Amino acid sequence: MYVCTDKENYKQLLGAMDLSFLFVYAVGMYLSGIIGERLPIRLYLTMGMLTSGLFTCLFGLGYAFNVHSLSFYIFVQIANGLVQTTGWPSVVTCIGNWFGKGRRGLIMGLWNSHTSVGNILGSLIAGYYVSWNWGLSFVVPGIIIAVMGIICFLFLIEREFTYALLLLFFSDMELLLSQDREVCVPVQQVVVVKSEAEPSAISFRGALCIPGVVEFSFCLLFAKLVSYTFLFWLPLYITKAAQLDSKEAGDLSTLFDVGGIVGGILAGVVSDKLGKRATTCAVMLLLRNRLQLLHEKFKCMLLVCGGLVNGPYALITTAVSADLGTHKSLKGNARALSTVTAIIDGTGSVGAAIGPLLAGLLSAQSWDQVFYMLMAADFLALLLLLRLVLKELRSNKSRPGAAVE
Repeated sequence: MYVCTDKENYKQLLGAMDLSFLFVYAVGMYLSGIIGERLPIRLYLTMGMLTSGLFTCLFGLGYAFNVHSLSFYIFVQIANGLVQTTGWPSVVTCIGNWFGKGRRGLIMGLWNSHTSVGNILGSLIAGYYVSWNWGLSFVVPGIIIAVMGIICFLFLIEREFTYALLLLFFSDMELLLSQDREVCVPVQQVVVVKSEAEPSAISFRGALCIPGVVEFSFCLLFAKLVSYTFLFWLPLYITKAAQLDSKEAGDLSTLFDVGGIVGGILAGVVSDKLGKRATTCAVMLLLRNRLQLLHEKFKCMLLVCGGLVNGPYALITTAVSADLGTHKSLKGNARALSTVTAIIDGTGSVGAAIGPLLAGLLSAQSWDQVFYMLMAADFLALLLLLRLVLKELRSNKSRPGAAVE
């Protein structure tokens, strides 16, 4: 059993824990999408949120019980990474079931802002407790996600079919109340139509054959590498670069997430208007690649860089995933969204695992090396989108999602 006693190699130790979480998350995501396609989303998501809350609290309790075993924290990270794979495919499937393609970029851009809001709250909570009781930085968020899991179980509506049943129920209630009051109120009839033979869920191989899935999956690998490097290492970088304490650095890093909210919404709006998802991502990747050359002034550009980093990442994991999960080649089969989303986000999570690990190794030499790594990742992500961008530019179609049809 390894016991943490060396305070000099804390970057490598943190990188190892990040890797253990993100690697299992990436591998588990491929299985999670396939399982989620075959189980009730509400129950699947609730189970994941409750167990995630449990393991997050368990990590924080290591402080209360004075646990210094690295193997304990890695085990908790692995377990937490596995159960958290239930989340993203489930929620994207729910949103995708509700909205058509017309304004999907805007709707999902607004909805996806919850990730940045969560990052902001997480940074503020962790920053508040870290100086005197870092265990509470995990226990408090763990309790929050468990409570939200219960709310999810009670109120989540998975699809329009369920919503139609609710309308039917309340219509009957209205009719009964009207009879009690002897008042005649017209009630609109709700007709629920369900196909006799529901199509089977798509296979993993079938999802890979959908045009655009492979390109966007590997593009997200490098885009998420950049995003998660900032997510895990930005407060520490600000601490070193701006000579601030941990709480001040955590507070300042929230500007990056505020920019991420704007960037995600902007990417959705622009891609809706132009009907060019890949081109929108490519432009933002190119701009942020140039911006990272100015990393010595980075703290002055946190808002802008946050928008350019989160924009492509948010667009691919939401609107693009939903477009591909309802691709015309599926011939109306709606049971592909969770699997497609899991493949794209799972591949991206490989980059999310690699990025923080490399940052931990490279930052020991200099932070310049970290930013060069991020610029190389942006270039590779841009290169992977080249075929889709050229296809969009040659197309005269203006409808949303034209690149992935």
